[in-house]
Amino acid sequence: MVEQVLIEKGESLFNAPRKTSTFVSDREANLLVNDIDNHPHAFVLACLMDRQTKAERAWSIPFKVQQIIGDFRFSTLQKTTSEQWQQIFTNNNLHRFNEVMSKIFYMGIQRIANDYNCNASNIWTGKPSSATVVYRFLEFYGAGQKIATMAANILAREFKIKMSDYYSIDVSIDTHVTRVFKRTGLVPKDASYELLIFKARELNPEYPGVFDLSCWEIGRNWCKVSKPDCNNCILNQHCMKRI
Repeated sequence: MVEQVLIEKGESLFNAPRKTSTFVSDREANLLVNDIDNHPHAFVLACLMDRQTKAERAWSIPFKVQQIIGDFRFSTLQKTTSEQWQQIFTNNNLHRFNEVMSKIFYMGIQRIANDYNCNASNIWTGKPSSATVVYRFLEFYGAGQKIATMAANILAREFKIKMSDYYSIDVSIDTHVTRVFKRTGLVPKDASYELLIFKARELNPEYPGVFDLSCWEIGRNWCKVSKPDCNNCILNQHCMKRI
């Protein structure tokens, strides 16, 4: 069945050894957002930037900021005022919506400073529940359900951060997840985001977010918007579009 193939693919990615994840093509920019041991705030701030623009651009922002101000130590970021962040974002066109996102960036730094003792890794240390991790990301100004669950899922799947459970990590609805769920017949063609989220919960309640990366890979490589490569897709024998 479709769901079993997707779950098995997702579980294989979850159980794979940790390696450097590819968020951006630039090597140095990628290493910075992967460095959750020394720069955990880079990962958190990149997650907050990942909205209303291409992911590559959003995840490159921490490195671009590092180049602009000279380093990415948290103490340096903390000293920068809201007005200065607005100038940095606007003058360097870091995001599609520089004024709004500069405020989100600034507010993110302030929350890490005030709530997590200037160490963003305190968001996820101590093997918290998945609900706790998602809730903590939701507390950040500008973060919604998609960003919060995406962040928790990356921590669990890519960075191998241990949590006491994975029940509250939902699928992060994007174009690939939506397309794969609809084309395979897991949900109706007119399904809302809520239906997608609850279908994932129904199919794999212990870890609904297990579908994220498998759907992303399938959508990016085979199940494309136009001219889908059904013959080579791993779902080719199960997909409703194929049948």
